[in-house]
Amino acid sequence: MPSDVKVKICGLRDPAHVELAARAGAAYVGFVFFPKSPRNLSLDEARELAWAAPVGLAKVALVVNADDAQLDAINDRVAIDMWQLHGSESPERVAEIKKRYGLPVMKAVGVATRDDVAAIDLYAGVADQLLIDAKAPKGADLPGGRGLPFDWELVVRKYWPCPWMLAGGLTPENVGRAINLTGARQVDVSSGVESAPGVKDPALIEAFIKAALTA
Repeated sequence: MPSDVKVKICGLRDPAHVELAARAGAAYVGFVFFPKSPRNLSLDEARELAWAAPVGLAKVALVVNADDAQLDAINDRVAIDMWQLHGSESPERVAEIKKRYGLPVMKAVGVATRDDVAAIDLYAGVADQLLIDAKAPKGADLPGGRGLPFDWELVVRKYWPCPWMLAGGLTPENVGRAINLTGARQVDVSSGVESAPGVKDPALIEAFIKAALTA
């Protein structure tokens, strides 16, 4: 029986890894456009990755508090299917980006406490999808991709008006447990399938996807 769990492999930098993720059963791949990240891509690099993506594999552009000029440049050069807003974008900004580009928008929301979970509702009615991630410490350079989980009990069997994706500290070893505990039907991984920051490990990509799809 096919799994109804969908997997996103984020922070890819190698066309071969895009193809591998698709073959292994990923539904999404994420391209990072954030200079402080070890996974940051130039427009030319991202364009090459997008060309490597088979039909049916959703290509997600991750940006952090990007202005219209940056979004325009990405949209003009790279064939993406969805925006992932990973900064402090307001619900109004989410709606504005959806209208400007006509593409689905996934809004990342960091969680550390129950108060953070309540804040998710601000975005649930405007975003097409939610990405529930571990909240970055105050003053951190990176909003995500740090390999740290949050207390999954905070989102056990949570339901919002739009689909949501679990992220933050997931690995091939714990993703099955995370899915079974929370009821998440979508999961996202970046550092959990790397041998070093920004360096994806093909064996870990395959192992993660297999573990998620058989949870």
